[in-house]
Amino acid sequence: MSTSIKSRRGVIALSLLLAGGTIALPAQSVLASGAGAIPAQFAMDGGSSYGATLEILGYARLVEASYQRSYEDAKKMRGVINEFLDKPTEENLTRARKAWIDARPAYLVTEAFRFYEGPIDFADEETGEEGPEAHINAWPLNEAYIDYVKGDADAGIIHDTSIPINDKTILGHDQTEDEADVTTGWHAIEFLLWGQDFNDDGPGARPASDYTPGDKFNDRRRLYLKTVTQMLVKDLSWLAMSWNMDNPNAYATDFLKLPQKEALGRILTGMATLSGFEMASERMAVALDSGDQEDEHSCFSDNTNNDFIYDQKGIANIWFGEMGDKEFAGIQDLVARVDPDLEKKVTAQIEKTTKAIAVMPHPIDQVLASPKGSDGRVKMEQAVTDLVEQGKMLVEVGKALGVKIVVATE
Repeated sequence: MSTSIKSRRGVIALSLLLAGGTIALPAQSVLASGAGAIPAQFAMDGGSSYGATLEILGYARLVEASYQRSYEDAKKMRGVINEFLDKPTEENLTRARKAWIDARPAYLVTEAFRFYEGPIDFADEETGEEGPEAHINAWPLNEAYIDYVKGDADAGIIHDTSIPINDKTILGHDQTEDEADVTTGWHAIEFLLWGQDFNDDGPGARPASDYTPGDKFNDRRRLYLKTVTQMLVKDLSWLAMSWNMDNPNAYATDFLKLPQKEALGRILTGMATLSGFEMASERMAVALDSGDQEDEHSCFSDNTNNDFIYDQKGIANIWFGEMGDKEFAGIQDLVARVDPDLEKKVTAQIEKTTKAIAVMPHPIDQVLASPKGSDGRVKMEQAVTDLVEQGKMLVEVGKALGVKIVVATE
């Protein structure tokens, strides 16, 4: 399923963890037209007296650079996976897994650009067209829908020879009846590289022999991995082009033409929703509440700690206006002009949240399996608390700027 809306149990789990309850904000409304149009919930009368041109331009440049980096890193991963398929040894499988882990951070920081009906996750009710997010990072993933699992050696599309393996059929079977029947994206590739994780002290251990050519199911598995990897690269290329500021027909051009309050409403909605709802509730509180490894975001590779670290990094990048050694005008600069005290509080909270996530034990599945009150759980619960507080503060930033922020609560 799409990572943005899973079920109400995320809110329920968050309520159980936090004495103060969930963030009391209105549910996100639906966009009635395609990417680039102005969602009704962001429409506000009047301009702005504080002048946010540089910060909005800086945001657009940050998004452009971030998606371009994600695309480039995914291409590198594709190259290493293709090398593995050319010579499927254990050594090359290890290299392919490392390439997946190395490519993930550049995508994860872009998740802060979601949740406001931009190119990544717009929905056009009239045409049925949607952004590619659900095909890029959907989870949780029903492993048996793709390939063999423990107790069923013949499971999945790979063992159903009535289904040809190509991009159209893979996409055509994606989440058709159950949102967990995911066929594409990062986590499909992850499962194909690691397999199911039954190890207490490490990730999945799929053998390289699963990709030895000559066996009909191995050949289908080889083609499946190659195809979904290329599909991911293609989707990331489209996102990079959508934010290409040199293209007058790209979404970036439309974004920069928005009234400043509307643009800022989108920016802050993405940051606040990722922090207070998606990370705190859907990805952390749900998993803590269930204790089920299946609720861990990157459960096959045991890479979930990096998912949290770099998602938070994406929020910080927007606030501070940075991406590696590149600098942009950040939202921090704008808030410092409008409300210096609030800027200091938000900056301190972002730094506090970043530290709370960094000290969570790894791997996360051991935290989920640990008893209540364990050190790992206490640290992860503190990260949830800080993410919620960070989300609330970003909503306060919206109020200070006079813009509307719409954070999903279910």
